[in-house]
Amino acid sequence: MSEEKRPEWTNQDEPDKFSTYIRKGVETTPQAGLVKNSTFRKMKVGDEITCDQLATGILNGDRTMLARSITLIESNAEHHFQKSQTLLQQLLHHTGKSIRIGITGVPGAGKSTFIEAFGMFLCNLGLKVAVLAVDPSSSRSGGSILGDKTRMEQLARNPRAFIRPSPSEGKLGGVHRKTKETMLLCEAFGFDVILIETVGVGQSEVIVRDMVDFFMLIVLTGAGDELQGMKKGIMELADAIVVNKADGENKASALKTKKEYNQILHFLQPATKGWETKAYTCSSLLENGIKEIWDVIKDFESTTKQSGVFADRRRSQTKEWMKSMIIDQLQNSFFHNQEIKELLPKVENQVISGNKTVTSAVEELFKQYYKSLT
Repeated sequence: MSEEKRPEWTNQDEPDKFSTYIRKGVETTPQAGLVKNSTFRKMKVGDEITCDQLATGILNGDRTMLARSITLIESNAEHHFQKSQTLLQQLLHHTGKSIRIGITGVPGAGKSTFIEAFGMFLCNLGLKVAVLAVDPSSSRSGGSILGDKTRMEQLARNPRAFIRPSPSEGKLGGVHRKTKETMLLCEAFGFDVILIETVGVGQSEVIVRDMVDFFMLIVLTGAGDELQGMKKGIMELADAIVVNKADGENKASALKTKKEYNQILHFLQPATKGWETKAYTCSSLLENGIKEIWDVIKDFESTTKQSGVFADRRRSQTKEWMKSMIIDQLQNSFFHNQEIKELLPKVENQVISGNKTVTSAVEELFKQYYKSLT
């Protein structure tokens, strides 16, 4: 390196070998396994992806575009909401061909382990599987507190599988709309089986029951103690009860638990008309009983499609989904109304102080709301 080109910050009295200079870097090649014709890869920085590009990418099997579409649906921004609905409208005729399975269970029952074993079994059959795992939300950020936790590692690496943890936002309405719409995107992408894992608390089981075809309850052994704390309502939602961890020394106890559940189920109202809910044993660790459970689901699908119950349930779910969306929209419209924001604290104080009844307070608020719309 010549003396004229040496940087000012180098020691000018030292030989050239102590100088700093720049060499040409090594040219890299595209990573193997990435989508060669990805729409996302062709775009320039700052470009806005259109609904047409997202829809085309999903229908062409571009996972990057699927992930970006789901992020669009999960966004709370108003302009993103309108764009996501336009995208769903474009893909609507490509949905509805998968079997939708809801999975819930008590803490420690091994839901994630079961889903991974079940998902790998389905992938080995040549099916494409999407797992929508709804995680508990952070009360402060509304984000998924389990989103950074590695779960279902083996299934996540399978090219036929897709796993998407989604924040529930701490409210069931968010789970219902966003999980339902994410499921539709996955169906348009071409997934054969959609697995939805519930948060596992409170009313979330009812919400998921209302968006799936087949609902599965994962339980542990020791039914005598567990049935005391198990809500009868949750058992009545299930199309199958799976006693997990039926292996080793626990196998005999699992068989006993299965028998006890079947005795209870005999007296409960079935979750699906024309279908008898039964209990089964399974070992996710040893992958025993996985095939039997899939056979049960296929039998359920065949039976309910033949009787018309399958189609009736989906039509009913769509109608209820629309009603719940109407309620959500009305609620948002009411509480975001500027005049209601100003009047509400005053009316609340009148109710709390005992100067106004709750009924008259609500009536006053709605009169103001209707007046503001005219």
